[in-house]
Amino acid sequence: MIFPHPVFAALVLYGVATVQAAPSLLSRQSITTLSNSQIDAFTPYTWFASTGYCQASDTLTWSCGANCNANPGFIPQASGGNGDSTQFWFVGYAPSLGEVIVSHQGTDTSEILPLIEDADIVMSNLDPTLFPGISSSIEVHSGFKAAQANTATAVLAAVESAMAAHQATKVTMVGHSLGAAIALLDSVYLPLHLPSTTTFKTVGYGLPRVGNQEFANYVDGASGHLTHINNKEDVIPILPGEFLGFVHPSGEVHIEDSNAWDNCPGQDNPSDLCSTGDVPNIFEGNTSDHDGPYNGITMGC
Repeated sequence: MIFPHPVFAALVLYGVATVQAAPSLLSRQSITTLSNSQIDAFTPYTWFASTGYCQASDTLTWSCGANCNANPGFIPQASGGNGDSTQFWFVGYAPSLGEVIVSHQGTDTSEILPLIEDADIVMSNLDPTLFPGISSSIEVHSGFKAAQANTATAVLAAVESAMAAHQATKVTMVGHSLGAAIALLDSVYLPLHLPSTTTFKTVGYGLPRVGNQEFANYVDGASGHLTHINNKEDVIPILPGEFLGFVHPSGEVHIEDSNAWDNCPGQDNPSDLCSTGDVPNIFEGNTSDHDGPYNGITMGC
């Protein structure tokens, strides 16, 4: 029995970690396993999500080791954050992918404010100034919403500049843990402000639940392609609890104990091959799985 990481201790105190899920035979039968080439295709995004933990200097360079240098040729555009009240972030262009990359720092347990954000489980509407036209039925985790709002306009400006500088039409958002939650909110925010010809993609790792059923439905239908990758018995993806009204969008890929990567269709697939079924409560989770490895890559600088 392995207890939750301190990052989510407050969530546990509120009882949000309990999940009631009965595996569905139909859901299990519809699960497919990714090939090695499909798994390897995520590797550049895994490195970018890991690099989100790194603090960029004024000259937009990083000096934290292999994780920061694993995508050669990357052209930084802008960066920001302080790792405390505002998560680190960066935007740049990846010539090998032909994409503008947006990356957000994951949860840093050495800073108190990110912990408070993660523990703020009250849901609220999205800011109509940042998210014009979004239905009032859509609600999201208030702490995640505040974290995304801190960087929203700066990220948008950087993305616009990178797109113009490189004639890019593809934007990919990445992140791990809290960074994945911010990236998911960016995946709703950025399409509202960028040209309709832009193609969007989001790749998140260890993504907690971010919003309600209406939010999950919106992401599935209007916010581009989402893949959220969960490692083995990572407890974070089952938080906050479903009984509080939180729902994962579709797009889960679950790394099994065998290291097979399984595609789990639907929202919160209840199969025991997927996170919701495999980790029915916090006491069956393992926080050491949260940082990976994801195809050999461990998150962090």
